[in-house]
Amino acid sequence: MTLARLARFCHRRRWLTVAAWIAGTAAALVVGFGFAADPLNDFAGGDSESAKAQELLDDHFPEASGDSITLAIRADGGVRAPQAQARVREATERMRRTPHVTSVTSPYTTPGQISADGRVAFATANLDVASGDMPKGEVTKLIDDVRTASGPVRLELGGAVVDTAETPGGGGSEGVGLLAAIVILLVAFGSVLAMGLPIVTALFGIGTGLALISLLGHLLPAPSFSPIVAALIGLGVGIDYALFIVTRYREALASGEDPEDATVTAAATAGRAVLFAGTTVVIALMGLFVMQQRLLNGVAVAAGATVLMTMLAAVTLLPALLGFTGRAIDRFKVPGLGRTGRPMAERWARGVQRHPVAAGLAAAALLLVLAVPALSMRLSLPDSSTQPHDTTGYAASRILADGFGPGTAAPLVLVAELPGGGPPRAAGPGAPSPLGPLERAVRGTPGVAGVQPPMTSRDGRAALFIAYPKSGAQDEATPRLVHEIRDEVVPRATAGTGLRVHVGGPNAGSIDFADDVAERLPWLIAVVVGLSLLLLVALVRSLTVALQAAVMNLLSIAAAYGVLTAVVQWGWAGRVLGFPVEMPVTTWVPLMMFPILFGLSMDYEVFLVSRIREFYEDGVATREAVARGLTRTARVITAAAAIMVMVFLSVLLGADVQVKQIGLGLGVAILIDATVVRLVLVPALMELFGDANWWLPLPRSLRARGSRRAAARPARAKGD
Repeated sequence: MTLARLARFCHRRRWLTVAAWIAGTAAALVVGFGFAADPLNDFAGGDSESAKAQELLDDHFPEASGDSITLAIRADGGVRAPQAQARVREATERMRRTPHVTSVTSPYTTPGQISADGRVAFATANLDVASGDMPKGEVTKLIDDVRTASGPVRLELGGAVVDTAETPGGGGSEGVGLLAAIVILLVAFGSVLAMGLPIVTALFGIGTGLALISLLGHLLPAPSFSPIVAALIGLGVGIDYALFIVTRYREALASGEDPEDATVTAAATAGRAVLFAGTTVVIALMGLFVMQQRLLNGVAVAAGATVLMTMLAAVTLLPALLGFTGRAIDRFKVPGLGRTGRPMAERWARGVQRHPVAAGLAAAALLLVLAVPALSMRLSLPDSSTQPHDTTGYAASRILADGFGPGTAAPLVLVAELPGGGPPRAAGPGAPSPLGPLERAVRGTPGVAGVQPPMTSRDGRAALFIAYPKSGAQDEATPRLVHEIRDEVVPRATAGTGLRVHVGGPNAGSIDFADDVAERLPWLIAVVVGLSLLLLVALVRSLTVALQAAVMNLLSIAAAYGVLTAVVQWGWAGRVLGFPVEMPVTTWVPLMMFPILFGLSMDYEVFLVSRIREFYEDGVATREAVARGLTRTARVITAAAAIMVMVFLSVLLGADVQVKQIGLGLGVAILIDATVVRLVLVPALMELFGDANWWLPLPRSLRARGSRRAAARPARAKGD
């Protein structure tokens, strides 16, 4: 077979293979990171209402088309006091000198920017770029120059730009995950040399993958969290794939094969499973294209490219490295580690088989209970109110909420293109506006705290005004208010006027993104499940096993959604795990979790069931094949899952609440999948189905041909 020939070639030409990987990785790193594309963090594209509003802002209000920075002011003696006014003027002048700031509104000249009690006010700096394009260094300097966290006059800065600048882009969490993987591999193998092979292989695959996605960003822009997500997935699967192949290599050596034949056997068995498993992960990620979100396409390609490179490293670089180790793979053993533990795994498997109904029902009940919180899951994008409490962004949001209400940080921008246009004029409030009747209707809508006067663009072709909800961006009342304004208030107030009004702004964009996810997620699930089923049927030649896998994977993912909702949204142990406040689940997190988890769950299904299938095709009865397969794979699957869990949970040590959410969700799901699903549900269901596990609705001639090919595979792998 092709994979066996490739492994034999890499083993025999190991110097050439390793040199090619070193040179290729070095070149990829230099080119990839030297010409890396800038990230893009705007999820509000497409045909949504907020996207149409943004187009009008870009065309007619370029001075306000980007993001903004808010200066929050609290003065115990009143913001109109001379000392407070002097401090505010200094701060606003510093904001005007910041690059990309087009204008600054002063609370002393703009109505509605001083609270009723006169102790809180705000100024707004409009930018001509999105938050992701604003230089972090400039924002950091502005924060240092302006912020005063105490005293009679307190100044804090808020907004998406500030949140981005205050959130570190990386840290030591990935190093913690790698260290945990090293410890787990040492426990599993008991050998420093055997432990090092999966680590080295994974690092080569991840390095080239990350360099590649830096270049792919020029074709498919991706958000700033893409490299972190890709690195997490690549580190987990890269180590796991190499772990499975090294484990099979050691087994082949122990059975009497020489190093070259053992390498070929490992590639033809575990390597084949690696290719199927990795392909499943990539196909699952490509399912994100169903969402028709440009940035999600970028994330899918980024993570998929990293997985592909780790697969390539596992089936080419690893056989070459095994050629250098030979029979010395267990050199530098650590006393007391590396024991097989097969008797315990076998006793567990046979215990489940003796009580399959009770075990299966208990496992299914546990998963369903864990999934219950997911029924109340709400989606949103984080804002300043969800940041750590020691940041200026959070402090600014609290000041504004105390003075004006929580909706001040969640403004809605209502913008319209005026029919027929008009003469150019100075933009600003004051003169009568065609949006006057609409402004009054919105002002009287329950749930609206206040409205700024309408303003017309300089070219006279568009007009806008800003409305502030009484509820914050993370409150479930805010999406209801947005939909009410769009569906009822705007049509009623503009009937017969010819105006086409769009409700936009970052808050509305977040709501549109959440609605889009809810609408398209069923299509994503259908595509990912369908394609993964086809791949698994092709590998294990059983429709029954493939359907079992799909149902169990859906259950484990639902349970992970439930745990994520309970921690992040309900606040159960949230602060212990690093989530500063209760908040909705970040919109893209469950969307990304599904294809990643479905693909990774199929990994373990492939490794377990393919081993069971090998015993079955050797003439072992199904019940005994299940017991032996679980016994042979339990330790390695447990080690692989432990590595992934530690890698994913390591991001809880970081600062980005969005990345922490996906790390928590992935870690919990893998833990559930490797324990409840693989160790309980799989053996219980396969015991109940018996020989029906291998049912495949194909003509008898095709089934026989597939069985003959499977029976001949080990012999060809050895002698190829």
